Amino acid sequence: MTPLYSLRGLWVRFGPAEILRGIDLDFQEGRLTAVVGPNGAGKSTLMSVLSGYRENYQGSCLFREREIARWKKPELARQMAFIPQMVRLEFPFTAEQVVFMGRTPYCHGLFESPEDREAVRRAMEMTDMLPFAERPFQALSGGERQRVVLASALAQEPEVLLLDEPTTFLDVKHQIGAYSLLRQLARKGIAVIAVTHDLNLATSYCDRIVVIDKGQVAAEGTPDEVLNESLLRDVFEVDVEIRPGPNGRPWVFYEQGPGAALRG
Repeated sequence: MTPLYSLRGLWVRFGPAEILRGIDLDFQEGRLTAVVGPNGAGKSTLMSVLSGYRENYQGSCLFREREIARWKKPELARQMAFIPQMVRLEFPFTAEQVVFMGRTPYCHGLFESPEDREAVRRAMEMTDMLPFAERPFQALSGGERQRVVLASALAQEPEVLLLDEPTTFLDVKHQIGAYSLLRQLARKGIAVIAVTHDLNLATSYCDRIVVIDKGQVAAEGTPDEVLNESLLRDVFEVDVEIRPGPNGRPWVFYEQGPGAALRG
């Protein structure tokens, strides 16, 4: 099967600093993939290349067998939605108006179509944000804003969903809800790629995990293939113990503090 994305020898440099170093990866449709790694590993830079926002790279990043830098932005916008770590809006938009922004690639006039309104309603319902439709975006909590931004991406009806820390600011209920939704979207054929620091959310919901460390791929595969105590100690520099979780997938237990013993 031809991969949706094919990265070969991908390098990104900022001056003398090498942020990504020789990345070789493939991404397929219909999978939920977590990208994990310590701060500064290059995860957000990788997402910026996959989204087409960063064009000053070396090597190759093919999207649907065409170099990502050669795609026109309007073409990409009809296929791909990207949620960066932080979204700032200075104007007094309501939550619903922010979600309508996700329909921009389909706009053909000054007024929303019935299809636009239905897509926005459906996206806000999926993210539990319909009751907040008329609230000013700036008056929302961090978690509520995050859910509005996710709804805006879903209203875009993408075939690829790229998310950089999608559960930042979310409480436990909405973290679980967000990843359950992402898994459902992947089952419908959407390629979902999410950067996360929560290894247990990644193991519980994702089909595949890519571990990035110091700008390189340290490991990639299913949670069972990737997560082992030696790798996590080397990459994250913490003591861990891995045991079977409630769903049979690996679950990561962290050391409780300096010198503390892991307890059963």
